[in-house]
Amino acid sequence: MDTHLLSAWLSARSIARGLPLPVLDHGGWRVDTGLPDELRRHVFARFDQAISTLASTISSPYILLKLCGTGEQLLQLLPPRWQLLQNRFFMTHEGALAVPGLPAGYRLDVVTADAITEAHIRAEDGSIAASGHGVEVGGVFVFDRIATAPAHQRRGLGRAIMAALGARQASGSARRVLVATEDGRKLYKSMGWRVLSPYSTAAMADESRLPAEC
Repeated sequence: MDTHLLSAWLSARSIARGLPLPVLDHGGWRVDTGLPDELRRHVFARFDQAISTLASTISSPYILLKLCGTGEQLLQLLPPRWQLLQNRFFMTHEGALAVPGLPAGYRLDVVTADAITEAHIRAEDGSIAASGHGVEVGGVFVFDRIATAPAHQRRGLGRAIMAALGARQASGSARRVLVATEDGRKLYKSMGWRVLSPYSTAAMADESRLPAEC
């Protein structure tokens, strides 16, 4: 993974979510998220023995290690009792974004403030049917938290959110980036996105939630 691209994505993600900006640490980047289920995350662009060194100092299940690589590669670097969490994929997009029309009864609102663009699609009753965030930093435009409510899926709302966010991209040369789940990967691929790298996560197993060892 290109280190500049990863650094810019991390910065944009932090801005979009109101988190501290990433800092260099152990050959990767650290983000002090301070969330109830995640104290901080360490993110690495490539396979690096520094991950093993760092992992040996961690004793909390709420500190995450992330690698632009496969889960198998990440586990090779970790002590026992570490486990893989959700599987994700870095994806990029080039060219024009399709601009679908909204189905009848929906309204699109887009606001940009403090470098963050927020897009919401509301149903007739005023509830949020779909939403997403976009941030442009360091030559990278990041799409974040693209979501469609279950009752409103398969109506092209996610595509409309993506197009609305992309329309606020200031630089035509900025690379579009997002991180997708397995299901999201399939959807985004149909929209012209391509996988740049798997993105794997591991954490120490929480012994209080594990079955007693024999």
